[in-house]
Amino acid sequence: MPFSAQPPASGERYALSASLDNARHLSSLLRAVHFQEHATCLATASGLRVTVEDAKCIQANAFIQAEIFQEFSVQEESVMFRISLSVLLDCLTIFGTSSLPGTSTALRMCYRGYGYPLMLFLEEGGVVTVCKINTQESDELLDFDFCSTKVVNKIILQSEGLREAFSELDMTSEVLQITMSPDKPYLRLSTFGNAGSAHLDYPRDSDLMEAFHCTQTQTNRYKISLLKPSTKALALSCKVSIRTDAQGFLSLQYMIRNEDGQICFVEYYCCPDENITEAEL
Repeated sequence: MPFSAQPPASGERYALSASLDNARHLSSLLRAVHFQEHATCLATASGLRVTVEDAKCIQANAFIQAEIFQEFSVQEESVMFRISLSVLLDCLTIFGTSSLPGTSTALRMCYRGYGYPLMLFLEEGGVVTVCKINTQESDELLDFDFCSTKVVNKIILQSEGLREAFSELDMTSEVLQITMSPDKPYLRLSTFGNAGSAHLDYPRDSDLMEAFHCTQTQTNRYKISLLKPSTKALALSCKVSIRTDAQGFLSLQYMIRNEDGQICFVEYYCCPDENITEAEL
């Protein structure tokens, strides 16, 4: 009997219960935000959000919509807990990271509430493994307050365009400078490494450009060390949305299509490193 069809044991009431026919859908997304040991999980009726932060400068969010799961039930308005992301990934891949053709690891995930462990029931080829992962009270998360009304510039690129940038620009540079403008150069990525300055421009009519909405010229720098973790999500994605607000805070939202053609999103928020004066440009 598939996990999604199994009722909970008599008398047990879970604050969160969810089932997936293929646990790889979840583990691949979580690997895309795995750059710190711990993550905060927030479950609501719309789905699961897994958040990872570092140094109060960068935040990554993996969004797994409720529709991705075969079953997804949240008994409260929201359920939130902190967990070791490393342990969770180890458990999700307990049967290995790649299954034999035609096989997959089924997952049932249950959480009874504050103070209880997250329970994972994983089944592959008739073998069932049960994992219990201790949870902690969640920390207060950064609020980048990145609502659509505060977005100044927004560009949507095919992901291969950004992958090209990370392979061609000089990653010995401490910063990546991003210029977004209604006029030329439209979108320019610049580095300042050991080999000197390097620039990569994307014209507005580029085949890689899916959407272009720029209201003012902005130039901001971001620490490459903070942006590097986002390349995990970039490698999985098909499109990326690059947004900035008036203060230069950066949002990189990656659209990821899983093996079944379902769409999920991973979003990175990053603080600007420094303000660029006209004299520096």
